[in-house]
Amino acid sequence: MNIGITVYPTYGGSGIVGSELGKELAARGHTVHFIASALPTRLTELSERVRFHEVEMMSYPLFEHQPYTLALATKMADVAQTENLDLLHVHYAIPHSISAILARESLKPKRHLPVITTLHGTDITLVGADRSYLPITRYGIVQSDGVTAISNYLKEATREIFQFDDITVIPNFVCEHDYQRQPDESLRQSLAPANEPLLVHVSNFRPVKRPVDCIEILARVLQKGIKTRLVMVGDGSERTNAEHRARCLGIFDSCTFVGKQPRIVDYLSVSDVLLLPSEQESFGLAALEAMACELPVIASRVGGIPEVVTDGETGYLSEVGDVEKMANDAGRLLTDDKFRHEMGKRARESALSRYRTDLIIPQYINFYEKILAGGGAENSK
Repeated sequence: MNIGITVYPTYGGSGIVGSELGKELAARGHTVHFIASALPTRLTELSERVRFHEVEMMSYPLFEHQPYTLALATKMADVAQTENLDLLHVHYAIPHSISAILARESLKPKRHLPVITTLHGTDITLVGADRSYLPITRYGIVQSDGVTAISNYLKEATREIFQFDDITVIPNFVCEHDYQRQPDESLRQSLAPANEPLLVHVSNFRPVKRPVDCIEILARVLQKGIKTRLVMVGDGSERTNAEHRARCLGIFDSCTFVGKQPRIVDYLSVSDVLLLPSEQESFGLAALEAMACELPVIASRVGGIPEVVTDGETGYLSEVGDVEKMANDAGRLLTDDKFRHEMGKRARESALSRYRTDLIIPQYINFYEKILAGGGAENSK
């Protein structure tokens, strides 16, 4: 198949999943065309089967803001024609599904270009629930030829908000070869000079991820007399708040902020426990990747996380903001190496038994084939 994929090329779960999906599809003989404003974060190598088409923005005095949605639609239609795409697969309903639908309509009646939309969370639970965006978001979903969601939780949220349930759940995935524990001793030494156990947090540092809670958890663990350090991987608006809170609590020297990193697996491989105190997670990709690297996960009991992390078996779940319990759970794991390693082993087994690529990628391929065999949206859209 010849597949067009559009993602937000930023540091976030949807961009990661879309990029990794494209690479996995290419490895299985399909040709993937990424159509975006910039090269996606995880897309480090291009080839004959993995191509990139940049959306160029028009600079015109009439427009106060550059019309990205229209520019993207134009580029999608152009690539569909020149590369003879079989379908467009967009990640996030707004604005990507709208752009794809515009591209599809612009190509009629010459040809039909199926549009598949994958819902990742914020487009539904935050943006989509905003009354001003709800009608157009619903339009993008309903008018798509096929819709997938990354968790059962998100499917139910979409059904409740938009009264639409023709959604196939295809969860996020992890490559068992790329994500396995392969500690880099020099990196470990730089992060834990005295060989302290390492807590790690990975996110885009948005408020919904609650990275400041990680600082609060570290402070309480240190108060218990447990020597440990915290590695904060990623960047975003809440980074300065997290750094400020660490300074206020006098524990900044026990934290290392490393910013955005191209290889998250390197940091997971040298760490011991993942902290994911998010206010909302539609799936919890960071948790899955950590589990594949044998890290127990301490997370909030929200959204799709309970579908990924089994409380008491592969990690611990708490109510949002309950940093006391999270600190107690972290303390137990950090002070009992055998227990922590056993939980880490179970975490990897759980991750691979349910979410490894050779189980999930065929689900996408089968979904594509089903949509292509259905004759297209002109029959009902």
